[in-house]
Formats: sequence, structure tokens, C-alpha cells
Amino acid sequence: MTPFLGELLGTALLVLLGDGVVANVVLKDTKGSNSGWIVITFGWAMAVFVAVFVVAGVSGAHLNPAVTIALAVAEQFAWAKVPAYMLAQMLGGALGALLVWLQYKDHFAKTDNREGKLAVFCTAPQIRNTLSNLLSEIIGTFVLVFGVLAMVTPTVGLGALNALPVALLVLAIGLSLGGTTGYAINPARDLAPRVMHYLLPIPNKRDSNWGYAWIAVAGPVLGGLLAAGVHLVLQ
Repeated sequence: MTPFLGELLGTALLVLLGDGVVANVVLKDTKGSNSGWIVITFGWAMAVFVAVFVVAGVSGAHLNPAVTIALAVAEQFAWAKVPAYMLAQMLGGALGALLVWLQYKDHFAKTDNREGKLAVFCTAPQIRNTLSNLLSEIIGTFVLVFGVLAMVTPTVGLGALNALPVALLVLAIGLSLGGTTGYAINPARDLAPRVMHYLLPIPNKRDSNWGYAWIAVAGPVLGGLLAAGVHLVLQ
């Protein structure tokens, strides 16, 4: 398996299991309907565990454009590989979202809550405030990337043994910092599924909230850059 395919499949797994747990909680008549925020945060952490464990030996398991860019800035990843990794991550995010829709297609049809349908695919703030929402994503992604930078090696990236620590890191971010914006902390996890929400024939869906979409991209990238800068200063 090539690193490109590893990032694509790893990100697809991440989004399939991560958006899948959201679908299980928010859509109508599922086994996990209304089981709450703890289930979502734990499910996303396990999604990270599975995805990192499966592809770490192939691609280093970035699975996130913000992580890829930050690793390049921190001189732990070649800039020449960045575009291919980011393309693979975005394609993987779209594939994962498509699979979630196929898995829960009947439940999307039965669900009247249009906000819930969108929430399966992407994040949104609880209180709409551009500066606060952007800052939330910057802080959350800073914590993620700063933690990841402490685990990676220049030649390997993340190894399979890092899967559990990274999953626990994401669980901590979700529980402690995710209540404001839903902790996108990953453009491939938010933008690519948001595009799929726009494209897929979901009954009675709302618009894809494009006015907020840039925050879930810019915040993670800025947070990752800040983490990379602090990491370099501390070296």
C-alpha cells in the first residue's frame, strides 16, 4: 500500500467511524438514538484509534491536513509530499461520509431534524461568534498537534503504538474543549463531509452552512501552525 492510499483509507475509516457515531446518536430510530455527547466523544476517539493503528505503518497516519502542514513546518515531514497527503485526506473524508450515508440512509429518511442531519457530516457552533468559534478551533487543534509532535519521529511519523495515546488525546479534547464548536480540529473531517452533505440526495436537508465552513478549516490550520512554532522554539 502506498502512503497516498494509506492516508485515503485511514481518513475514510476515521470519518466512517467518527461521523458514524454521530449518526447513531442524532438520527431517528437508531439503536443509539439520543445516547449523548459522551458516546460521541468516545466514538470519535475510537475512530482515531482504529484509523491510526491501521495505517500508521504505511503513511505515518496524519489523517488531517492541519497535522500534515504542521509536521512540515516543524521539519518532520517533506514539503514536497504535502499536496498529495492533503488530497488523499480530503478524498478519504468524502469516502467516509458517503459510507456513513449509505449505512444510515433509512434513518436519514425518517429524521425530521435538519440540523441533526447536517451534524452527522460536519461541525457547527453552539453560540455563533466568529472570533470565539475561530479561537476554539485554534486552541483545540493546538492541543492536538502539540501532542502529536511529541509522539512523532522524523522517519516514521506516528507508529501503531501511538494509536492509543492519540485516541486519548482526542478524547480529552472532545470532553474538555469540544462543547463550543464540536471540535472539528481537522479540515478533512469537516470540509470533505460537508461537501458530501451538499451533494448527496438527503431528504429534507438544510443548506450546508457554508458561512461557517471556513472556520473549521482556518482554525485547525492556524492552531497547527502555532503548535509547530512552539514546538520549534522548545527544541
